[in-house]
Amino acid sequence: MFGYIRPLRDELKVREYEHYKACYCGLCRALKEQGTPFSSFILSYDFTFLAMLLYDTQDAPSVRPVRCGANPLKRRRACLTFPALALCADYSIILTWWKLRDTVTDEGFFRSLRDRFLSILLKRAYNKAAARRPAYVGHVKSALKALSRLEQEESPSLDACADQFARLTAALAEDAPEHRRRPLEQLLYHVGRFIYIIDAADDLAEDHKARRRNVVAARYGLTGGALTDAARDALESTLLHSCRLAAAAYELLDPGHFAPVLQNILYLGMPHTCRAVLSGTWRSGKNRKNKEFEQDE
Repeated sequence: MFGYIRPLRDELKVREYEHYKACYCGLCRALKEQGTPFSSFILSYDFTFLAMLLYDTQDAPSVRPVRCGANPLKRRRACLTFPALALCADYSIILTWWKLRDTVTDEGFFRSLRDRFLSILLKRAYNKAAARRPAYVGHVKSALKALSRLEQEESPSLDACADQFARLTAALAEDAPEHRRRPLEQLLYHVGRFIYIIDAADDLAEDHKARRRNVVAARYGLTGGALTDAARDALESTLLHSCRLAAAAYELLDPGHFAPVLQNILYLGMPHTCRAVLSGTWRSGKNRKNKEFEQDE
């Protein structure tokens, strides 16, 4: 969906990388099982992270070689659908559908044609996921309504806008066991805050070109579609603060099977993403494409 929550691959051991790829491919299969064969187009690193986070046992999940639609000639090892994968598939479908509809509402007819088509393609999967997770649909509607109100008011408060999206991601922990729920909510709150702010910073030049409002530009008085040194320093400070708080919340959880990968993401991957986006190197090469784990086998 966004793609900012990912590991720093060079720092993963081979077996850790294999575990990550198996979960990534497992989520792809779960999206098809929970939705429709077309649902896998929304596969993302962000929800792969969530699936690993919600898998709270040290036992390895069942894995088997499967055919991949992206490359049918090769078999890939994929986690068989476990409860956290099914849950994340539903959450991913719900959140993506509402994001597409939000874009359709905000943009003009021709600018939103792509998202309009994708939302229609995803509608059947959304209806199935929404029927299974009505409470989360309520959280998404509430958060997007509040965000829309802030945008209409042209609020310059970056924290107020990020807070609404962070509440939406914190709600992803609502089905977690009671003893894990509180730290998971805190962790996911700061991951959501990170995503919202880094996405706004990443879209700065594009929004300027399209004459769209950008909350980072509004907060720091930017008019040229680029970060000033002062804005870059302030954003790095607040983003790394959320990284630290997310990592601190993670330390309150019992480590599960995917602990080494999760630690890599929280301590290395997110800070790396932060610095890459703010330095302007994120959009080069394959940084923003969900193909990194599909092309190397």
